[in-house]
Amino acid sequence: MKFDNTQKAYQLKTDRDLRKAYYLFLLFSNEKLVSIGSSITRLILRMKLPVSYIFKITFFSQFCAGLNKKESLKVVESLKSFKILSYLHYAVEAVKTEKGMEISKNNTLETLSFSKENKALPFSVFKATSLGTIILFEKKSSGIALTDSEKNEWKRIELRIDTCCAAAKKIGVKMLIDAEESWIQPAIDEIAESLMEKYNKKTPVIYTTLQMYRKDRMIYMKNLYCRASKRNFKVGIKLVRGAYIEKENLKAYKLGKPSPIFESKELTDQNFNNGLYYMLSKLNNGSLFLGSHNEQSILRVTKWMSQNKISKNHPHIWFSQLYGMADHISFNLASSGYQVVKYVPYGPVNEVIPYLVRRAEENTSITGQTPRELSLIKKELKRRRVRARVF
Repeated sequence: MKFDNTQKAYQLKTDRDLRKAYYLFLLFSNEKLVSIGSSITRLILRMKLPVSYIFKITFFSQFCAGLNKKESLKVVESLKSFKILSYLHYAVEAVKTEKGMEISKNNTLETLSFSKENKALPFSVFKATSLGTIILFEKKSSGIALTDSEKNEWKRIELRIDTCCAAAKKIGVKMLIDAEESWIQPAIDEIAESLMEKYNKKTPVIYTTLQMYRKDRMIYMKNLYCRASKRNFKVGIKLVRGAYIEKENLKAYKLGKPSPIFESKELTDQNFNNGLYYMLSKLNNGSLFLGSHNEQSILRVTKWMSQNKISKNHPHIWFSQLYGMADHISFNLASSGYQVVKYVPYGPVNEVIPYLVRRAEENTSITGQTPRELSLIKKELKRRRVRARVF
């Protein structure tokens, strides 16, 4: 299995698309520039200055499939033609009002309605903090007793989340629950596990997300499988390395506590790989949704599948990458017969800017990823120049 076939990887990209992608990833390779740009963007958003147009012609078209579901479905159909499945997400970050939470819930339900009639959309997803306030998730996670008013608010949050999961179960779509910062994750873990117990009796429908840069996640994973065995439900896990490195370290520093995440990429990789092999050994009891752009981790799985004579389309093994990134992995995996699902975000430009800023910061912080993207795009541009004399 190789990931360097750029002709396959960039089949959907026009020459113009590739040029733009090259310059964007070139920007991401400059950590200082991304840091300054992110800070300025957040300031501009707080001041409510118009920046939509700039983002739409740059970051938006690279990492978001459209302004609405109709536009996004065109991307879904294009990916489907190359045997790549998708899951749509209204990419709005944390909301603060009841009205906003209801809108997020309705958007999730509407997205599920598209999945009902489209086999190219086997998964759906939501962020818990789009259906409830961060403040309440943090308080619930800390173990501090809620007031009567907060208890009622928490019940409404649980109802919103359960409504989305029940709808997914009814139409046969798998639901991913995103992981978030460690100080709000315990409440999310509690909800996710209760929903797995409720809906995963025969097969995984609800998937929690484990960020393996956290030191406690391997123990949590093993305990989760143990509880699932005792309470007779299947485990669904989206396995990722983690997305909040700077925030986690800064929070721990301010509190004068040890960081909950590993100090090095090597230790994170080791923990991630341990999680991989543990889950692969438990395929009868759970499902692995591998959210990774790391070629070596993916090769570990494909090699294990080959050695253990596991079919490439095993129903409990899924590979996933973000839209606009790691196409060299997605397209080459899919063309080889593996189950690949692209995360396809959409939404109004102003509302998804925080998501786009996070993508830029993550690209900068992930060692080796941006240079790899750049080298492959450059390789394909060179190949096209020779063949089509475009440049």
